Amino acid sequence: MNKDTKKILFFYPENPLQLHQGNNARALALLKYFREREFEVDFVGEQKEGISLSELESLKNLGFVNNCWLLPDTKSGGLKYLFQVSLPKKMSKIPKAFDRRKLGHQQAFNEILKGNNYDFVVISYSCWIPLILNNPHLKDSQIIVDTHDLLTSQFKSYKSFELGSFFSAEMQLLDAMDRVWAISIEEKYLFEQFLSSKVDLVPHIQQKNEFHVEKSIDILYVASDNEHNRIGARWFFDHVYPMLSNDLKITVVGKVGDFISDGDQIKKIRYVEDLTEVYAQARVVICPMFSGTGLKIKVVEALSHGLPVVCNERGVDGLINKTRNGCLVTNSPTKFSGFIDKLLNDIDFYKEHSSLAHSFFDEQFSKEQVYSKLDSIFEIE
Repeated sequence: MNKDTKKILFFYPENPLQLHQGNNARALALLKYFREREFEVDFVGEQKEGISLSELESLKNLGFVNNCWLLPDTKSGGLKYLFQVSLPKKMSKIPKAFDRRKLGHQQAFNEILKGNNYDFVVISYSCWIPLILNNPHLKDSQIIVDTHDLLTSQFKSYKSFELGSFFSAEMQLLDAMDRVWAISIEEKYLFEQFLSSKVDLVPHIQQKNEFHVEKSIDILYVASDNEHNRIGARWFFDHVYPMLSNDLKITVVGKVGDFISDGDQIKKIRYVEDLTEVYAQARVVICPMFSGTGLKIKVVEALSHGLPVVCNERGVDGLINKTRNGCLVTNSPTKFSGFIDKLLNDIDFYKEHSSLAHSFFDEQFSKEQVYSKLDSIFEIE
């Protein structure tokens, strides 16, 4: 290894190669950046269903990482669990939602730190900061947390939720980091009001895609299975879909399709390895969402293909420009269906918003733009 090569420990609890979720796509995009900048990267994840060391071998084979470790999936219970996990969490001032450590996690993570020297440690999500908080084995590593989302808003359905204590805990955890990455402009603004840590806006990295193939999908809807997407899907198919032409072909990609009724013109695909070909066949993308925080990765993916997006107000969260960005925004079912109809039937209207999508993507989310921001963070000239 060249003495100037930067060494990074990258913690991400999921499998970045499973691209059916936007958060995985973001993690993989960061790993691609590290690879292109020739960083030496070690990966730490959490052992659970859908992620094992054998499955992560592909990360090594593709040249993304040098080493992979998983924090153990140890059965809860017994004296060890009581004294190492249960009691410490009960005595801590941090709400349990912000401490995802399980039995054996801290010990395994500490062993990795003790055996290696890292220039940077990148932790995904504020709820995993306790792994690194006041850790005596850090040496001189600079600590970065990639927030992905403001988690306080994600925990509001918890029985134990108290806005003051949860928000305060999240800000205290973030403030203990050297740098905090926000994926959306709104969260960057919020964090900067409460943190002394350096806050960086690091949007999702998305390769621009331009393909000229036959358009066989009139409306494309990409969504995973979570409460926010289920609510949005029900709204669209209950209130918007009945107003659309019966011959429009709709493709739904993702587990949200499990909650959508079958229809002659509705094609449901539970999982797609590579969404690029699906986007290339689409004419219009929809993002019906009324809740949820942070940047919507699927909106950025659509814009990278120059595809107009019809969405609710939450669909443009995280975008620096809320208008003239390729998105048509409304919470009205009538206007939502009207936007879709006009895009599909008015060629000039479609070309205008496709052009806006291309331009906005190039200005804010292109690989070159985000790489430049990351180069500044990692002091690459």
